[in-house]
Amino acid sequence: MKKRILVSVLLSLVLIAGCSNNTTESFEVPFEGELSHVHGMGYAGGGNDLYFASHSGPKIYREGEWFETTDNVYDYMGFNAVDKGFYSSGHPSADSDLPNPLGIQRSTDGGETLEEIAFQGETDFHAMAVGYNSHDIFLLNPAKNSLLEAGFYKSNDEGESWEPVSAAGLAGEVTALALHPTDSNFVAAATAAGVYISSDGGENFEAITAESETGTAVHFTEDFLYFGSYGTTAALTKYTIENEELETLNIPDLPEDAIAFIAQNPNDESELAIYTLQGQAYLSEDGSQTWEALLQDEKTD
Repeated sequence: MKKRILVSVLLSLVLIAGCSNNTTESFEVPFEGELSHVHGMGYAGGGNDLYFASHSGPKIYREGEWFETTDNVYDYMGFNAVDKGFYSSGHPSADSDLPNPLGIQRSTDGGETLEEIAFQGETDFHAMAVGYNSHDIFLLNPAKNSLLEAGFYKSNDEGESWEPVSAAGLAGEVTALALHPTDSNFVAAATAAGVYISSDGGENFEAITAESETGTAVHFTEDFLYFGSYGTTAALTKYTIENEELETLNIPDLPEDAIAFIAQNPNDESELAIYTLQGQAYLSEDGSQTWEALLQDEKTD
């Protein structure tokens, strides 16, 4: 009798473990198909997984393979990868119980669960930046909501409270914002009038591009600001924060295209990824010397 009971207990444990593993694994499945309408990109969770925030949930590039999630397939906007997951705004799917728009949401498990930070059901933030390690937030509020007037705001307590920011000197329609991973005094903006940087928390900005250039993407690392711009052709530039030096980097041939998003692997400074306005993704593992195409005509290989 004791032996029979022991066998039953062991079988139950095996079944429970099996169900648990299947539940975890089933949230991510192999992805093959078209990847378009990407609204953000980054190495979420502090690892080597490269997340692409699409209008149908995250798509993940991991060790040469593509994956997608099977739940919470929301239209993520204002997506920001951080060391413990990601922050995002956007819209829920039609079958979701979440209010539309999402406001600001946070996930610490790759999107399997979401936690409301602020403004759920009120505002969709397209221009939003989150410090990779600090989790401070800097955003452009497009229209008045229950708490904020339209304009620029920052939060140094993960969305608990908000302070207005003057953003003096910033010109042109804002297409992207970036916040330094640890020092939130440094803010960058890509606009129709160029790329701008602030060293006082966004109170004052100055242009670091020529008047003829349009800003298209901004991304901070600890020591550098990487930015995309377009003058007569697409360009990727590395700006050294300490001495304000500019270095033009090698990029793939991008005819009638420009860089929309930039991400550097937090574990490997030589690994850099870009996503373009025309829906192409590239990865460099040698500091932008050479590039590998991750998509062919917006489709995974």
